[in-house]
Order: sequence, then C-alpha cells, then structure tokens
Amino acid sequence: MSKNIVVTTGIYDMIKDHVRRKKVTREEEDLLLLELKHAKQVLRRELPDDVVTVNRRVKIKDHTENKEKEYMFVATTKTNNKKGKLSILCDVAVATIGRQVGDIIHWPFKDGERTLEILKVENI
Repeated sequence: MSKNIVVTTGIYDMIKDHVRRKKVTREEEDLLLLELKHAKQVLRRELPDDVVTVNRRVKIKDHTENKEKEYMFVATTKTNNKKGKLSILCDVAVATIGRQVGDIIHWPFKDGERTLEILKVENI
C-alpha cells in the first residue's frame, strides 16, 4: 500500500469510527489506521472522479478469484442488496475506499487475503 488514499473528511471519520467500534479484523485495523494516518483529506468537490467513495459505481477485478464485479457503494442507510447497492462500510468497500482506477490492493479479508484491482469508477 505505497500510495496514499484520498478521502473526504466525512469518509475519514466514518472509517475511523468503524475501526474504533471493532467492526474489522485486527489485521484490517492495522492497515486502515496506517492508511488513515497518511490519507489525503479533501473537500467533496475536490475529490477526483476516479476515486472509490460513497455514491459511486466501481468495477473491481479480484485477481485471486480471476473475476470482475461491479459494486455501487452507498451510505449505510441506503443499502439495497437486490439493486446492488452495498454499504460503504462493507468489506470490499473498506478495502478499496480512497483508491483510484489502476490501483492494486492486497487486502486481508476475513476469508483470506485477496488481490483487487480498481478497473473503473463512476458517479451514480
């Protein structure tokens, strides 16, 4: 994880609270706290269009399973699995939040480490 993540202050605070409430594994906690320590915080209007954040559709390639999937990350109150709207605090969102198109992430998911690549990000 050599490149710093880019997040809004609201997302920064949300992730910090998620970690504080112990909603992640110890390994994820260590990675998230390190990422937050070096994160670039920006205003919503300054957030680049190709950064994973809330209210964006994201196409991710899971190199571990050799599969591509599309996700829509939304506020925790707007989730709807049938419509493919997942919480910004779900495992895959937490692993990729603040990352940009082209980034490759090695992440310790609960079911084992996986390698993800951000292929596409667009506003919804």
